[in-house]
This record gives sequence, C-alpha cells and structure tokens, in this order.
Amino acid sequence: MSGLREANIALVTRYYEALAAGDFDALAALHADDVVFNLVGTTPVSGRWVGKAECFGPVVADGVIGKLVADTIRFSRQWRIMCADEERVVGLMRGGGMGTNRHEYLQTYCQILTIRDGLIVELHEFFDTALVELALNDNPTAKGPGIPARPFEF
Repeated sequence: MSGLREANIALVTRYYEALAAGDFDALAALHADDVVFNLVGTTPVSGRWVGKAECFGPVVADGVIGKLVADTIRFSRQWRIMCADEERVVGLMRGGGMGTNRHEYLQTYCQILTIRDGLIVELHEFFDTALVELALNDNPTAKGPGIPARPFEF
C-alpha cells in the first residue's frame, strides 16, 4: 500500500474520531481553508458551499448542529472507511441527535472526501433529505421517513 493512501486513511480516521468526540474545532482543522462541501438534494443545506466560514457556519453550525438538542448530539456512532486511494477516501457514517422539533435525526451519510497536502479539500455528501426536512427543518414530506424493511449494513 502506498504511504499517501495510508496517510489519507489516517486523516479520515481522525475526521470520524473528531465527530464522535463532538470536537468541531479539531474537525475544522482537518479541512483546507478553501474547502468545498457538495451536499445532495434541495434542502436548505444542500448545494455547493465554499470555504471554512461557509461550511462550518451556515451548514454545520446553523443548518445541522443548531437544529439539534445539544446534549443528544452524537455523530460517528458507527462509521467505516469503504475504500481509499492517493486522492480520495469514501466512508459511511451514522449519527445525529434529537431535533429541536422533537423529531429524531439519526442520519446515514455517504461521504467522498478529496485530500490534498494532508487536508480535506472537497467533500461530496449523500444523505436522507426527507429526514433533513422533517427533523431539522420541520418540513415533513407526504410519506415521512421510516425504518426501511430491509436496512443495509456496513
């Protein structure tokens, strides 16, 4: 295995560990100043966000963490690195907390992290947008989220 691949895996391991500890300062330190977040869907946090100030302000602090009951927040309850190379790491993660609107936000994320010079420079993130709307934005869909009859394992 290449040293760069191993370094990328170590970086993303620290990423998930920082999330598990709720250490958002350590998490932000793993990202380049001009990091880009690409978030799936049409929710208020969806789209392309550029720079730490946008990514960790309106997206993370306001759009997610600010909509959860503080003492219930726990990201990286379960995570796994699925594959890695010299440029990218792909991981799956579960985590969340109780929404301030009392809807549980236990989300599953698929993340593709691009790494350059030892920092995360881009994130593509895929998640259940119906759950975001219900638990974080108090905007239930017609069906609403539920537990799938055949949940996948990772």
